[in-house]
Amino acid sequence: MSTKGLFYQNVIAVIWDFDQTLSPHYMQRPLFEAYGVDEDAFWREVNALPGYYARAGITVQRDTCYLGHLLSYVEHGRFPDLSNARLRELGGEIAFFPGVPEVFGRLRAIVQEGEFRYADLRVEHYVVSTGLAEMIRGSRIADQLDGVWASEFIEEPAEPGEDLAGTPRAGRIRQIAGFLDNTSKTRAIFEINKGVNVERSVTVNSAIPEEERRVPMRNMIYVADGPSDVPSFSVVRKHGGLAYAVYPPDDEERFRQAVALLDSDRVDAYGEADYTDTSPTYRWLALKIRDMAKRAVAERKQTLQNRVAREPSHAPAEDRG
Repeated sequence: MSTKGLFYQNVIAVIWDFDQTLSPHYMQRPLFEAYGVDEDAFWREVNALPGYYARAGITVQRDTCYLGHLLSYVEHGRFPDLSNARLRELGGEIAFFPGVPEVFGRLRAIVQEGEFRYADLRVEHYVVSTGLAEMIRGSRIADQLDGVWASEFIEEPAEPGEDLAGTPRAGRIRQIAGFLDNTSKTRAIFEINKGVNVERSVTVNSAIPEEERRVPMRNMIYVADGPSDVPSFSVVRKHGGLAYAVYPPDDEERFRQAVALLDSDRVDAYGEADYTDTSPTYRWLALKIRDMAKRAVAERKQTLQNRVAREPSHAPAEDRG
């Protein structure tokens, strides 16, 4: 644990995917239900978009083209009044796997136990998702999160020549403000690593030695559900962190995917998406957080001993002139 530089490195970060990881459904389900839109039909259309646009020589991103299609639904009156505020409101209806949101507090409490209690350690939780940031911020887990990286919309875009000193106008969503795909999720991991979310003078491109970054990668656990998260699994593990794959209970295909991720050395372990306090998944996460905390305490003690050893002392009496 570093005790110099920009950050103290006393944070253990659990980074969560969202859909099929914390929630058994795509988070947009309450949106489709609220407007009477056929969810399956929407996703069939989205899956067909890359091929459709390719016939015009246009390449679209498979992970994020649903955002533009969602805006088409807004434009054509299928989601006629959809605003960021409405997305946040609908986020309150997202369903979660057993043990959520209680798992966040339980994992935080681990570093308040025993020897960890006085070490000024803390556990932080982040969601990094290709889903919708406003729905996550409106969900039941929002107050348990230390940060959200996901896709966002602009409501009323600035007009040419508009005075940009004012406040953007509210209205229905009209443009994509920013998005994450399964590759750019790794950028979010590096932003957490470097502390971009807490120190605004720091950017993802800032040159900060690993030993001075806010959350060392070896203090990270990345939890997600499938092969699409391999880039993030790989980045975290390459730098000393841990990766855990989850699968929905009673889903044989996703269970096989999780096993394949372990067999191909993409993750450190896997288990059902059950986060109750007696589940194997919770127990694994808790064990690894304790291991990280023990290492941090041991490193702090070693640093203290090294510094004390370097302190000058009085010479023995026989050596004094």
